Amino acid sequence: MSDDRTPVVFIHGLWLHASSWSPWEELFAAHGYRTLAPGWPGEPDTVEAAREHPEAVADRGIDDVTRHFEEIVSALGRPPVLVGHSFGGLIVQKLLGQGIGQAGVAIDPAQIKGVRPLPFAQLRSAFPVLDNPANKHRSVSLTRAQFRYGFGNALTADESDTLHERHTVPSPGRPLFEAAFANFSRHSAAQIDTANNDRGPLLLISGQEDHTVPDVVTRAAYKLYGDSTAVTDLKQFPDRGHSLTVDAGWRAVAEYVLCWLASQNVRPCTAATSA
Repeated sequence: MSDDRTPVVFIHGLWLHASSWSPWEELFAAHGYRTLAPGWPGEPDTVEAAREHPEAVADRGIDDVTRHFEEIVSALGRPPVLVGHSFGGLIVQKLLGQGIGQAGVAIDPAQIKGVRPLPFAQLRSAFPVLDNPANKHRSVSLTRAQFRYGFGNALTADESDTLHERHTVPSPGRPLFEAAFANFSRHSAAQIDTANNDRGPLLLISGQEDHTVPDVVTRAAYKLYGDSTAVTDLKQFPDRGHSLTVDAGWRAVAEYVLCWLASQNVRPCTAATSA
């Protein structure tokens, strides 16, 4: 029997396991979507296994991850909605710019080529990786303190530590190096076709207290889409950090996404928060 539900593919970023999307999957499934939250190429199926085998994802770059999800999308039989967080948000923009996907949502998306602001908070968040050039070919883990600064700065220490224990995994350093030096590379993996007029609608979301991808970075990315006639929207959530997809306030973000998708005629909106 064929499945006529609209598919939605969730794409996580660095340091969070694919299972961190489970609450989103349940909510979107309840609203009639067919949900998938695949891991990055090589990613083990559980948080525990990912921590035991950091080498499984080492040295994977932006193009590797993009091709991985392109293959997943091509096997669905119909264009999905793409929802990504952090580097997952960059991957969503890359795929959508290539005409892949019905619509895209990029939440606190990693810096794309052409974005100029480089706030201190962003540099400090990336320092655990960028401080050692050898990390480009390794997987790197975040300590509780590093996660607290980069993800959980808008949370209590207890909630941040709980999320660190529940969701964090080692992640490849290569994507951070590729994004950090994108503006110095002629053929950067972080290059996005922001001028594509034929792509699906795109929603950019930022947490205005985010240290890892500060609000100014997301706003700068939004401006790069100014020459495209395709729909590009920006939503800012005040007092939210990089953890906004997994912390106690995740539902407000997810419900906004559901209603934005409805405004783009993807599916009817029945969530509590209107777009």
